[in-house]
Amino acid sequence: MLSRPMQPAVESRATERFDAYVPDHALSAEELVCIAKAHGAEGLLFSGALHLNAALVAQLPRSVRVAATTSVGFDHIDLDAAAAAGIVVTNAPVVTECTADATLLHMLAASRRAREHLQVLQDGWGRSLGLSELLGYRVSGSVLGMVGMGRIGQAVAQRARGFGMTIFYHSRRRVSEADEQGARYFASLNGMLPHAQILSLHVPATPAAAPLIGRDELALLPRGAIVVNTARGSLIDEDALIDALHSGHIAAAGLDVFRGEPHFDRRFLDLPQVFMTPHTGSATVQTRNDLGFRGLDNIADALAGQTPRDALNRPASMRT
Repeated sequence: MLSRPMQPAVESRATERFDAYVPDHALSAEELVCIAKAHGAEGLLFSGALHLNAALVAQLPRSVRVAATTSVGFDHIDLDAAAAAGIVVTNAPVVTECTADATLLHMLAASRRAREHLQVLQDGWGRSLGLSELLGYRVSGSVLGMVGMGRIGQAVAQRARGFGMTIFYHSRRRVSEADEQGARYFASLNGMLPHAQILSLHVPATPAAAPLIGRDELALLPRGAIVVNTARGSLIDEDALIDALHSGHIAAAGLDVFRGEPHFDRRFLDLPQVFMTPHTGSATVQTRNDLGFRGLDNIADALAGQTPRDALNRPASMRT
């Protein structure tokens, strides 16, 4: 069963491959449990909007054997609770290219004050701008400091090279020289931050952990730095970021993710130097199709008694 309406191509494939229940609206947790029981659901295809926590897992019928999220991140899932209930959970790591594209969008829009330029047009323009008005910051040739050099980080670095950017990165472990392609590794985050004219985050969130980028980390960035986050909102202390934007220490920010999604701190609306989108980094037809297709493939593997390629946990039934 699906937890909500999805792309037509995904819904079509689901009904072709399975006796699938496709809802006409996003199901609440209560609705999902009721329908799963009524239909004897064996597999669940769901999005990051559904929190598969221990309480929800405990209510699902024992018929459910696999739950496939149409996202790369899985901080909305209690993997241990699912494993204890005999449910294998999978993700769908197919958002690399679109998220990297979105990162460059935010990098450019924040650096060149896109939101403010648009406001000039919405206000009617009507006069020539002075040579010192609405000046942004040049992306080409700047230093990009990246936190994380996994699939998405490497895709962002590939695009950044096209802008002639110098690439520094910090991650828990250094990637191979072939994957670095000339990027400079910093074992210490604090050692990299003072060099980063643009800071971009590409690591998963850790439940209940303190923000990775807080007041002290922002202070280490050079004055006038730009912060871009297309990963997870909890990675940044938003109060500290807002203060740094007000002071001018941080010149601009590009944010696709927020701490309280789908609600967000509306103080960002009062900061025209912040370019924002509502967590839509994967929002292309191709990627949303791929997310659903990958989830369906994982469900098919699990129901056939095979280990899904994107399994995140190992219920007792999968262990040898």
